[in-house]
Amino acid sequence: MSTHAETVDLRRTTSAVEVTAPARRVVAALTRTRGDAAQTVARVALGGVMLPHGLQKAFGLFGGYGFEGTMGFLTSQVGLPWLIAALVIAIELVGAVALIAGLFTRAAALGVIAVMIGAVVTTHLSNGFFMNWSGQAAGEGFEFHLLAIGLGLAVLLRGGGALSLDRWLSRTVEAGR
Repeated sequence: MSTHAETVDLRRTTSAVEVTAPARRVVAALTRTRGDAAQTVARVALGGVMLPHGLQKAFGLFGGYGFEGTMGFLTSQVGLPWLIAALVIAIELVGAVALIAGLFTRAAALGVIAVMIGAVVTTHLSNGFFMNWSGQAAGEGFEFHLLAIGLGLAVLLRGGGALSLDRWLSRTVEAGR
Protein backbone atom coordinates (compact mmCIF):
# COMPACT_ATOMS: atom_id res chain seq x y z
CA MET A 1 0.00 0.00 0.00
CA SER A 2 1.53 3.32 -1.03
CA THR A 3 1.19 6.62 0.73
CA HIS A 4 0.59 9.96 -0.87
CA ALA A 5 4.31 10.84 -0.50
CA GLU A 6 5.33 7.76 -2.52
CA THR A 7 3.11 8.41 -5.53
CA VAL A 8 4.47 10.06 -8.65
CA ASP A 9 2.66 12.94 -10.21
CA LEU A 10 2.81 12.04 -13.91
CA ARG A 11 1.53 15.45 -14.89
CA ARG A 12 4.84 16.96 -13.79
CA THR A 13 7.18 14.45 -15.41
CA THR A 14 8.26 14.68 -19.01
CA SER A 15 10.24 12.50 -21.34
CA ALA A 16 11.27 15.46 -23.51
CA VAL A 17 14.87 16.56 -23.34
CA GLU A 18 15.38 20.13 -22.24
CA VAL A 19 17.17 22.00 -25.03
CA THR A 20 19.61 24.64 -23.88
CA ALA A 21 19.67 28.09 -25.46
CA PRO A 22 23.05 27.58 -27.24
CA ALA A 23 21.91 24.23 -28.65
CA ARG A 24 18.63 25.83 -29.73
CA ARG A 25 20.56 28.55 -31.62
CA VAL A 26 22.74 25.97 -33.41
CA VAL A 27 19.76 23.85 -34.45
CA ALA A 28 17.86 26.96 -35.55
CA ALA A 29 20.81 28.13 -37.67
CA LEU A 30 21.16 24.71 -39.31
CA THR A 31 17.46 24.26 -40.02
CA ARG A 32 16.07 27.75 -40.68
CA THR A 33 14.31 27.87 -44.03
CA ARG A 34 11.33 29.41 -45.73
CA GLY A 35 8.34 27.71 -47.32
CA ASP A 36 9.93 28.03 -50.75
CA ALA A 37 8.80 25.38 -53.26
CA ALA A 38 11.82 26.05 -55.52
CA GLN A 39 14.15 25.14 -52.67
CA THR A 40 12.25 21.90 -52.19
CA VAL A 41 12.74 21.08 -55.87
CA ALA A 42 16.49 21.87 -55.72
CA ARG A 43 16.93 19.83 -52.52
CA VAL A 44 15.02 16.76 -53.70
CA ALA A 45 16.67 16.88 -57.15
CA LEU A 46 20.16 16.98 -55.64
CA GLY A 47 19.36 14.21 -53.16
CA GLY A 48 17.66 12.13 -55.85
CA VAL A 49 20.67 12.35 -58.15
CA MET A 50 23.21 11.68 -55.40
CA LEU A 51 21.40 8.73 -53.78
CA PRO A 52 22.03 6.21 -56.60
CA HIS A 53 25.73 7.17 -56.52
CA GLY A 54 25.81 6.56 -52.78
CA LEU A 55 24.04 3.21 -53.23
CA GLN A 56 26.62 2.23 -55.86
CA LYS A 57 29.50 3.08 -53.58
CA ALA A 58 28.07 1.66 -50.34
CA PHE A 59 26.19 -1.45 -51.53
CA GLY A 60 27.22 -2.14 -55.12
CA LEU A 61 23.76 -1.38 -56.51
CA PHE A 62 23.26 -0.06 -60.04
CA GLY A 63 26.54 -1.57 -61.24
CA GLY A 64 28.65 -0.06 -58.45
CA TYR A 65 31.62 -1.67 -56.73
CA GLY A 66 30.26 -1.62 -53.17
CA PHE A 67 32.02 -0.36 -50.09
CA GLU A 68 35.21 -2.42 -50.35
CA GLY A 69 35.69 -1.85 -54.07
CA THR A 70 35.01 1.87 -53.79
CA MET A 71 37.31 2.21 -50.80
CA GLY A 72 40.02 0.40 -52.75
CA PHE A 73 39.59 2.74 -55.71
CA LEU A 74 39.45 5.92 -53.63
CA THR A 75 42.43 5.02 -51.43
CA SER A 76 44.77 3.35 -53.93
CA GLN A 77 43.98 4.95 -57.30
CA VAL A 78 42.71 8.38 -56.24
CA GLY A 79 45.05 8.50 -53.22
CA LEU A 80 42.54 9.61 -50.58
CA PRO A 81 43.15 8.78 -46.92
CA TRP A 82 40.86 6.02 -45.60
CA LEU A 83 38.78 8.41 -43.48
CA ILE A 84 38.17 10.83 -46.35
CA ALA A 85 37.21 7.97 -48.68
CA ALA A 86 34.73 6.66 -46.09
CA LEU A 87 33.29 10.18 -45.69
CA VAL A 88 32.80 10.44 -49.46
CA ILE A 89 30.68 7.27 -49.38
CA ALA A 90 28.77 8.39 -46.27
CA ILE A 91 28.06 11.85 -47.72
CA GLU A 92 26.79 10.43 -51.00
CA LEU A 93 24.54 7.95 -49.17
CA VAL A 94 23.45 9.53 -45.88
CA GLY A 95 23.73 13.08 -47.22
CA ALA A 96 21.45 12.19 -50.13
CA VAL A 97 18.84 10.69 -47.80
CA ALA A 98 19.07 13.79 -45.57
CA LEU A 99 18.57 16.03 -48.61
CA ILE A 100 15.52 14.09 -49.78
CA ALA A 101 14.02 14.21 -46.28
CA GLY A 102 15.04 17.83 -45.81
CA LEU A 103 16.87 17.14 -42.54
CA PHE A 104 19.93 19.30 -41.82
CA THR A 105 19.96 20.12 -45.50
CA ARG A 106 22.61 22.82 -45.26
CA ALA A 107 25.11 20.39 -43.74
CA ALA A 108 24.21 17.72 -46.31
CA ALA A 109 24.53 20.21 -49.17
CA LEU A 110 27.92 21.36 -47.89
CA GLY A 111 29.07 17.74 -47.83
CA VAL A 112 27.90 17.15 -51.41
CA ILE A 113 29.61 20.36 -52.56
CA ALA A 114 32.85 19.22 -50.94
CA VAL A 115 32.61 15.77 -52.57
CA MET A 116 31.91 17.29 -55.99
CA ILE A 117 34.81 19.73 -55.73
CA GLY A 118 37.05 16.87 -54.65
CA ALA A 119 35.89 14.71 -57.58
CA VAL A 120 36.60 17.50 -60.06
CA VAL A 121 40.06 18.23 -58.66
CA THR A 122 41.20 14.64 -58.20
CA THR A 123 39.63 12.91 -61.20
CA HIS A 124 37.53 14.87 -63.70
CA LEU A 125 39.31 18.18 -64.37
CA SER A 126 41.87 16.59 -66.69
CA ASN A 127 39.02 15.13 -68.82
CA GLY A 128 37.65 18.54 -69.77
CA PHE A 129 34.21 20.04 -69.34
CA PHE A 130 31.91 17.66 -71.23
CA MET A 131 30.58 14.30 -70.15
CA ASN A 132 31.81 11.36 -72.23
CA TRP A 133 28.55 10.74 -74.12
CA SER A 134 30.22 9.10 -77.10
CA GLY A 135 32.58 6.90 -75.07
CA GLN A 136 35.55 8.25 -77.04
CA ALA A 137 37.23 10.22 -74.24
CA ALA A 138 39.49 8.81 -71.54
CA GLY A 139 37.01 9.72 -68.79
CA GLU A 140 34.11 11.91 -67.77
CA GLY A 141 34.27 15.70 -67.70
CA PHE A 142 33.04 17.89 -64.86
CA GLU A 143 29.79 19.41 -66.17
CA PHE A 144 27.66 17.13 -63.93
CA HIS A 145 29.70 18.18 -60.92
CA LEU A 146 29.11 21.87 -61.66
CA LEU A 147 25.35 21.28 -61.74
CA ALA A 148 25.50 19.42 -58.42
CA ILE A 149 27.62 22.21 -56.91
CA GLY A 150 25.11 24.80 -58.17
CA LEU A 151 22.15 22.95 -56.66
CA GLY A 152 24.13 22.42 -53.48
CA LEU A 153 24.91 26.13 -53.20
CA ALA A 154 21.23 27.02 -53.64
CA VAL A 155 20.32 24.65 -50.81
CA LEU A 156 23.24 25.76 -48.64
CA LEU A 157 22.30 29.42 -48.97
CA ARG A 158 18.50 29.16 -48.67
CA GLY A 159 17.84 25.93 -46.76
CA GLY A 160 15.55 23.01 -47.46
CA GLY A 161 12.41 24.95 -48.33
CA ALA A 162 8.83 23.82 -47.98
CA LEU A 163 8.02 20.22 -47.15
CA SER A 164 11.29 19.70 -45.29
CA LEU A 165 11.93 18.31 -41.85
CA ASP A 166 14.16 21.34 -41.34
CA ARG A 167 11.15 23.65 -41.65
CA TRP A 168 9.22 21.67 -39.06
CA LEU A 169 12.24 21.38 -36.74
CA SER A 170 13.08 25.07 -37.08
CA ARG A 171 9.54 26.08 -36.15
CA THR A 172 9.53 23.66 -33.22
CA VAL A 173 12.88 24.90 -31.87
CA GLU A 174 12.03 28.56 -32.35
CA ALA A 175 8.71 28.04 -30.56
CA GLY A 176 10.62 26.59 -27.62
CA ARG A 177 8.99 23.16 -27.81
